[in-house]
Amino acid sequence: MILPVVAGLPMVRPNIVLIFSDDHARQAISAYGSRVNQTPNIDRLARNGALFERNYTSNPICAPSRATLLTGKYSHVNGHKDNASAFNGAQSNVAKLLQAGGYETAWIGKWHLVSDPTGFNHWEILRGQGEYYDPTILSASGVSKATGYTSEVITEKALSFLKKPHDKPFFMVVGHKAPHRPWVPGPNSLSMFKDTRFPEPKTLRTDYATLASGARTVSMGIEKTLKPQADLYVGKAPVTSIPEYLAKWSETYSREDRDYAESLKSGDLLGANYQRYMRHYLRCVQDVDTSVGQLMDAIKDARLDKNTIIIYASDQGFFLGEKGWFDKRWFYEPSSGTPLVISAPGMKARRVKTLTENVDIAPTLLDFAQCAVDPEMQGISLVPAMQTGKGLRGYAYGHFYENNDGEHKVPKYVSIVGDRYKLIYYYELREWELFDLKTDPDESKNLWDGSPALEPLRKRMVQDLISKMRQVREEVSVINSVRESLR
Repeated sequence: MILPVVAGLPMVRPNIVLIFSDDHARQAISAYGSRVNQTPNIDRLARNGALFERNYTSNPICAPSRATLLTGKYSHVNGHKDNASAFNGAQSNVAKLLQAGGYETAWIGKWHLVSDPTGFNHWEILRGQGEYYDPTILSASGVSKATGYTSEVITEKALSFLKKPHDKPFFMVVGHKAPHRPWVPGPNSLSMFKDTRFPEPKTLRTDYATLASGARTVSMGIEKTLKPQADLYVGKAPVTSIPEYLAKWSETYSREDRDYAESLKSGDLLGANYQRYMRHYLRCVQDVDTSVGQLMDAIKDARLDKNTIIIYASDQGFFLGEKGWFDKRWFYEPSSGTPLVISAPGMKARRVKTLTENVDIAPTLLDFAQCAVDPEMQGISLVPAMQTGKGLRGYAYGHFYENNDGEHKVPKYVSIVGDRYKLIYYYELREWELFDLKTDPDESKNLWDGSPALEPLRKRMVQDLISKMRQVREEVSVINSVRESLR
């Protein structure tokens, strides 16, 4: 029995609730030390569980991250490398294995994998990316239209599943759309941050001097890429059928639009857009945090709290002005670094500093449920780390595949990150980056072309990258591209 060791309590096989948000930066969670907001309900989870300080998403983009969550396999093994293709639902996944082990399974909210969910007894998912208001819902029984703010719609559907009778342990994923672009907040968070001026990150205004050339050509700048109406809602209200919401929006934004126009008079478009962007993004985060609290309270009210594990995670991180950017995709810390909090009944707070990855979530869930793990899974259970806090792996791995002709133009790369150093190879650009995260946590100084004294480190890191690629069964052509770059 694993769970009594983790939680210190005699338990039957636990219910598992996984709350999976979209694009939630761990630097926007107060338990992770946020300087810009408070997330009291996610913090409640952290006070009764393990907060993983160095969790990474190997392919930091929405759909591939979800595919890895389901399969416990990296993108090149599960076959889902980008946002456009349909996920192969015929393969083994964690829900199917839990079903085989006697669990009732459900996915509610954002799915974003094109094909229908497999392995779930119950599913109600957003169509595609989903809308922030009045979302279209797909289910096994057909298509329907919900009314209301999407974070609240998803929460209500999750609460309905929780409250119904269960004759088996259950596994439920609650997939939030928020805080994904275009960051439309709900009516109950509009009053938040209205008088806040957010501190700028140290690298908001940067020249990318030593970074790979892709950093200078990427299209995700807060100053030039964000669209005033489509992204920042300047002079524009969102589409919704709810008159009361539009009235609240008008009340809030009539003043904020005037303030934005006034701030532009300084000529600092970057600073003005940053403040407006952060206000929208963080209001969406607060809506998610409210949902976390409602789900926790419902679990307690239903007397399920003594036998339910609650997990909070995001598909990847997000840039909140670091390097002047929004969005994700890069293997820089704000993007690939991903929140993960696992709360178990009776567990005391623990901060886990070991390297972990989203590929580890599936085997961890199966370990909790005492179900067999698919031998093809590449992740490792995090239960030992929850018990001891000790390291499980030497490096976390990254591989980004999206076409460089896409909207954001982030170059393809492979990467490893260890306790101190991070190596990134942009294999189409044939350019390298090496960072010392201890002395340069902002990843501003690329050491690849630096001092000759660092040559042994560079050689060792390249060999470690190749070894890691072999270990994770990376495609031979990609491994060869790394080798050939050194000739």
